[in-house]
Amino acid sequence: MFNAEHYCTTMNKKQVMNEQHHFPWDHPRFRSWIAVARACQLMQQTMTRSLAHLDIKPPHLDILINLYRFDGISQQELARKLLVGRSNMSMLLPQLEKRGLIERRGDDKDKRVLRLSLTPTGRTLTEEAMEVQTGLIEKSMEGAPLEDCMVVAQSMERLIAVLLRDENELA
Repeated sequence: MFNAEHYCTTMNKKQVMNEQHHFPWDHPRFRSWIAVARACQLMQQTMTRSLAHLDIKPPHLDILINLYRFDGISQQELARKLLVGRSNMSMLLPQLEKRGLIERRGDDKDKRVLRLSLTPTGRTLTEEAMEVQTGLIEKSMEGAPLEDCMVVAQSMERLIAVLLRDENELA
């Protein structure tokens, strides 16, 4: 029986193997995947640099903004909103509390629950940080029609839903 692979040159064997395997960069949606990942990474880096003068990092800002919007949110609700585990929360919250930016207090109805709020200092710092963030949004999206921005948002929300569904199925 004739075995074509047996008689191929080394170079041809590699070509045959490449045809049999599907590489990520050969996928028609790979460019989108990479663009999303790179944009996310660059946004994090830019945000980190832009917030440095306030001595906060993007994960801190995520917490502060959520407390600004949802005063009295529980630690568990906050962790769920930010898609982080308890260990991340237990690292970040004491840092913010030590700086006098947030306060934790017990829930009147359920003693096991801790409620989070911004202090006046935390509120002021959060407002400054939100100005920085809004400026970055404006700068990075300038020239993009609102309709295009909404299409990107819908695409990302669809991606998030798929990834969360898969994550929940694994849990």
